[in-house]
Amino acid sequence: MTALIRYQAALLLRSQRWLAPVLLYAVLLAVGVQSGQPVLDSLGYAAAALLPVTAWLVQLCATQEPPAARTVAAAVAGQPKVHLASLLTAVGCAGLLGTAATAIVLLISDPANADHTVRVPLLLAGLAGLLAAACCALLGAAVGALCTRPVLHRRGWSIAATALAALLSLVTTGSPAKYAVTGLVTGSLAGAVHIPVVPLICAAAVAAAVGTVVCRLTSLRDSP
Repeated sequence: MTALIRYQAALLLRSQRWLAPVLLYAVLLAVGVQSGQPVLDSLGYAAAALLPVTAWLVQLCATQEPPAARTVAAAVAGQPKVHLASLLTAVGCAGLLGTAATAIVLLISDPANADHTVRVPLLLAGLAGLLAAACCALLGAAVGALCTRPVLHRRGWSIAATALAALLSLVTTGSPAKYAVTGLVTGSLAGAVHIPVVPLICAAAVAAAVGTVVCRLTSLRDSP
């Protein structure tokens, strides 16, 4: 699996297709995160913005192989493993983005509540921000996996479904991503740090279930 992930990562880097989602994330952070803002609010925004970006990265990784290369890789390792490697590569890339964004937010934000009257523990805030980013990345990966091959092959339908599913994942009651982001934002009102452990576990379970289903489906709908 390590070799497959390296192969997928090399394809992504050489294609430079990662530039668009990375630049989108940078623009979203530049617009929504400013120096001196309350740290928990900024961490919540950075985590929420990571969800659609991760979904986009998953779609790029899942469709980046030329048909001939996909056929060879599937013949050697099996179609499900190749697809799983592409999903893990996208999640890893999103993880790096989320970690970098969290570090930047911690450096430039004010470690205080929303009205700047209560100090917020920076280490706890950083932990909460990392877990919230991981939660959004995992849920974004699930969204991206469900909205691209082997589930959806038409690019137009794939993009529309991804945009809608990403939005619903952030606003729907019961969504782990919404719970994690809301915990940061509401915690900022009183200066309390809520560590989103339960949302992270739920997001990991959803991502694992979706990954298992779509990887098995590749052998049926994406056979070389």
